Amino acid sequence: MEVKRLNKAISETGYCSRRAADKLIEEGHVKVNGEKVGLGVKVSATDAISVHDQIITKEVRNIYLVFHKPVGITCTTDTKIRGNIITYMNYPERIFPVGRLDKPSEGLIFMTNDGDIVNKILRAKNNHEKEYIVTVSKKITAAFIKKMGNGIPVLDTITDTCNVEKINDYTFKIILTQGLNRQIRRMCEYLDYEVTKLKRVRIMNISLNNLKPGKYREFTERELQVMNRLVGNSSKTEEASL
Repeated sequence: MEVKRLNKAISETGYCSRRAADKLIEEGHVKVNGEKVGLGVKVSATDAISVHDQIITKEVRNIYLVFHKPVGITCTTDTKIRGNIITYMNYPERIFPVGRLDKPSEGLIFMTNDGDIVNKILRAKNNHEKEYIVTVSKKITAAFIKKMGNGIPVLDTITDTCNVEKINDYTFKIILTQGLNRQIRRMCEYLDYEVTKLKRVRIMNISLNNLKPGKYREFTERELQVMNRLVGNSSKTEEASL
């Protein structure tokens, strides 16, 4: 049976990072099978890990959900924050979001309990496409579309070239492989446009389609197979925002 370091096992549940897990262990807040343990302990899948006397591991199937996040919901696991995604979904098992989608935006976000796939998806520079439909405050020009696609100064860098397509006078589609903080809003602001509506409709091979705001569904078997293939060669780099 596979064994792994305790801090790694804790981080893979999505509870916290390895560094934060080390601190919890050092401070005596972590137990394995009811006994306090120290740093460096190794555990297997059959061991029960608890933090602050709350079990964070148990034998549950891997959960992969497609969720249509409504406007106003915050992508955080901190249930003390009003409007957090965990309380809103009220899912019966412990899950967490993959990446972020800011509070004023809506659309597709993945929810899972599989820390391994989270790490793979969040690794940058792997050309994981994210598609958005964006509405702005004034008429879209050909120059706007060209500049958005060729790169915009954002957060001390220039955004990567990307596919941008006009839908109508006030709405465009954009496909990103980057994950800079509030990237689309910042790009539009640079060109003196204000985003009035932003909706993510696709991440990699999975689309929102007709899923209504506030609703979720499980990945199909085919979607999961393709996803695993797409992230199979993810390289370790800085984490990016979805």
